[in-house]
Amino acid sequence: MHPGSAMLSRRRFVGLAGGAAASSVVATNMWAEATGGPVALFDGRTLEGWNQLENNATSLSSGEIADPGVFANRLATSTDAVSTFLRSDLDDSVKAGIASYSASGANWKATISALVKELNQVIAGPSIYDAARFRGVVLRPETAKLLKKNPTGQQLARLNMLLLEDAYPAELTKSTTTGWMVKDGAMASTGSGRGVIYTVKDYSRFRLMFTMRHVSGMPDHQACVLIFCTRPSAEGMPLDALGGIQFQVPNGGHWDYRPGKNTAGGPEFAVVTKAQFDVHSWSRVEILADAEKGTARMAVAQPSGSKAVEVLDFKDARAGKAGPIAWQMHNAGLFDEYKDVTIEVDPKDDNLITVS
Repeated sequence: MHPGSAMLSRRRFVGLAGGAAASSVVATNMWAEATGGPVALFDGRTLEGWNQLENNATSLSSGEIADPGVFANRLATSTDAVSTFLRSDLDDSVKAGIASYSASGANWKATISALVKELNQVIAGPSIYDAARFRGVVLRPETAKLLKKNPTGQQLARLNMLLLEDAYPAELTKSTTTGWMVKDGAMASTGSGRGVIYTVKDYSRFRLMFTMRHVSGMPDHQACVLIFCTRPSAEGMPLDALGGIQFQVPNGGHWDYRPGKNTAGGPEFAVVTKAQFDVHSWSRVEILADAEKGTARMAVAQPSGSKAVEVLDFKDARAGKAGPIAWQMHNAGLFDEYKDVTIEVDPKDDNLITVS
């Protein structure tokens, strides 16, 4: 390269950007953005650039009731102010169900399911806090801190959830707002519960590349990637799975979480190859997506570094939307790992590059 050339080498770019400090992933991304190349979405050390959203942080599930019998009995008969308040809000059929609850009864699962559904309506509603109602209830520091903020939307639901857990410390398990961690250089799910980790930025037309493996699950489910997602707002409750389109990796299962859908979908999903990859081994995955067209294609290579095969295609212009990209922990008890995550925005090549 001629010394007077307007073109800039990567070495000179890093030097201008700040020497040693710029030789990190940040500098690599600066270089990639300047030249139109792929950008790292994960540095192998922190979860910076990603947000976490755990469903059980703002809603209750049957599995989070530690002792359904004790909980049902307390709601049905206790005279404490919180139980009296909740009982007054329950449908008559649910009141009757918990009053006669028995774990050996034929309808015990339906009873708890109906109870959980109604309690989640309470959690998603106005603040349940009242000084007299919660007199005698020991509030955790997290609860007390959030209470002082007079939260709204998703944070208000979180407060209501914490208040219920504090009122029923023996009956309800403690929820968490984090379900992902960095483990041995990979983004790893902790099995804590259903939820997502999603990018801080929105993306429209992109090539997403990552290496992944499914470690274990109890109950088991394929690892899941979500695209064309709806970003949660501070004011309202987030959509389940961010209302996105799910690609199950590496073997190509799928689901449509758009509002009003929640199905496996139809002809918009096309299985290109009926893959039988070992989910417990590392796979290299490429997803090429275009929100404007509502298209996405997925190719998988196993072992990582080998030639990939196209596994799954999606096409529905109505589904395409700019939004975050997410890994989904489908249910509690799942352990998945992702690493070497990069994204190329507005790729010059409209083809899957790992299949050639």
